[in-house]
Amino acid sequence: MSLPNCSLKVNRELLDPSFESYRLSLDSIPVYNVELDAAVAEVKLKDNQYTLDHMRAIGMHNYLQIDPWYEDSVYFVDNKGRVLNFTVTLDTALGKPREVFHLESAPGSCEGEQVCASLSLTSATWAAVSDGTGTLTLSRTSNRGESSHLKWEPMFSERLGEPFLIVHSLTHVHAHVHTVEVLLLRIQKDPSDTKGSGFSVSLEWITVDNSVGEGEEKKYEVRKKRMMKGKCVPHYAAVEPRGKGVILASEKPFTFTEVDGVPLDEPHVEDMEVEKSDPIYFWQQTEEDVTACVRLPEGTTKDDIRFKLTVDCLRVGVGGYAPLLDGQLFAPVDPEASTWTIKDDKSLEVNLQKRSEGPLWSEFVLGDRKGEYLFSDEQKSQLQQRLSYLTAEGLNPNPEKDKPPCNAQELEDCDMFPEDSSTLMRFDGDTLKPTHVVSLGSHLFLFSVNIDPSEMPAFCLRHDVDALLWQPRPDQDNDIWEHIATFNALGYVQASKRDKKFSTCSPNFSYAALGECLRRVFIYRQPSPVDTVLFNRKQGRQIGQVAKQQVANLDTNNPVLGFRASNERLFILTARNMFVLKVNN
Repeated sequence: MSLPNCSLKVNRELLDPSFESYRLSLDSIPVYNVELDAAVAEVKLKDNQYTLDHMRAIGMHNYLQIDPWYEDSVYFVDNKGRVLNFTVTLDTALGKPREVFHLESAPGSCEGEQVCASLSLTSATWAAVSDGTGTLTLSRTSNRGESSHLKWEPMFSERLGEPFLIVHSLTHVHAHVHTVEVLLLRIQKDPSDTKGSGFSVSLEWITVDNSVGEGEEKKYEVRKKRMMKGKCVPHYAAVEPRGKGVILASEKPFTFTEVDGVPLDEPHVEDMEVEKSDPIYFWQQTEEDVTACVRLPEGTTKDDIRFKLTVDCLRVGVGGYAPLLDGQLFAPVDPEASTWTIKDDKSLEVNLQKRSEGPLWSEFVLGDRKGEYLFSDEQKSQLQQRLSYLTAEGLNPNPEKDKPPCNAQELEDCDMFPEDSSTLMRFDGDTLKPTHVVSLGSHLFLFSVNIDPSEMPAFCLRHDVDALLWQPRPDQDNDIWEHIATFNALGYVQASKRDKKFSTCSPNFSYAALGECLRRVFIYRQPSPVDTVLFNRKQGRQIGQVAKQQVANLDTNNPVLGFRASNERLFILTARNMFVLKVNN
């Protein structure tokens, strides 16, 4: 059975505890420049698009798409409504971008609401395009690796409501039915959000197939729509192969709310009449077990109790009323060793045996705020002893070496944790319920990248000072996120780049790249053997390999709009230029 509360398991063999630092290399990086015939279709934020979500989705939008099936080929949309392809065959003889598709309405020509035109390369022969006004077009592109300059043939085009960005798309074939899965992102006004920004974020999962008709008359139509709602733009969102589910990472939770326009309302259950004072339950714990005391209405008997406990879920209710406690436990428990009893006809005492002894729970039921945690006297004493050196009233001029005083002024910006803790979740495509949940905590999300076109996009997280790359493996019941690569100290390095706008890495993990809003690009290479004998003068030991940092400056004053990496090249798009950096030979 897959547990909703799982963790990211780091592969220790991919870590380098002896890594020291990056050495600045003065080796120049060849930079090639191609001037564009027309400006990129940049959409700037309007006065009514003032939230952080608008900045993340529109202001930080990556206008450049690289072809995972043919990595020396990139695509973008210009202000004439042309989808342009730029393919590199020889760096010293770069040609102009070629038009492969033309949007019916050029970006910026619509008077109403509009977002950035976006595209997603769905497969080696299909692509999804949005004009930024609310129209989705699915096109057959032929084999782009053999003929990237051929015009795309639109097979489906339909207006799908308010403007959206294409987050991810893929195709699959089953029983001679060709299906396209597309994930759309919208930022919409929310009148019910009176205390927040007044906007909500939605992810719409669209399934289009050609199951209707016969032979050449088969037409592509929308077969299913599923809507997710949240309060922030997700860091990562992608559909699993064959449309079996969705994986997303966000600072605030998402839930499915509609299927084909029908709300997923759960049947209304009348709430119990319990005293209005909060909390309705108290809980405490030891290293072996967790005990919760739930308040009950007067006159409750043993026969009225509705109690259900599994390895990872708990439900406590009375009669036919709505449950007093219902949700996923913080960690797995042993149902056979757990018990419940009624105390003085006023409360229900639940004792749960932890499956893993030692780790303390930070929550009883995930997301539940109706309870209060009580410290035992022993826990209070231990906590006070541990923190006594931080809370002393007088100064300690000679602190013990193993208990140094904490000076907040010595902390850097990159040492601070984000206020909101992000969550990585996997939703099942049939039940639309979460099956795997990981609290990212201090693991700051850095970027996502396509490593293998047959797999879902990988994502990079900060772990301490390093940056770890994770590949979703939804076919595995356990450990569905696999640690596949490490970029040493990149988590710390990227936090010091205040003007950083984009970050990415090459599919073969040979380097990572950071791009600032203007001009500068930083490249961090994996450690490689040195040709000469090199010694560390402080430690007196020989150094066998060195990790290099390189800096490139772009000859432009326009802001960077697109940033993509292949194994050999780094593609950088501005409003009027395409820059190609030859990183590897």
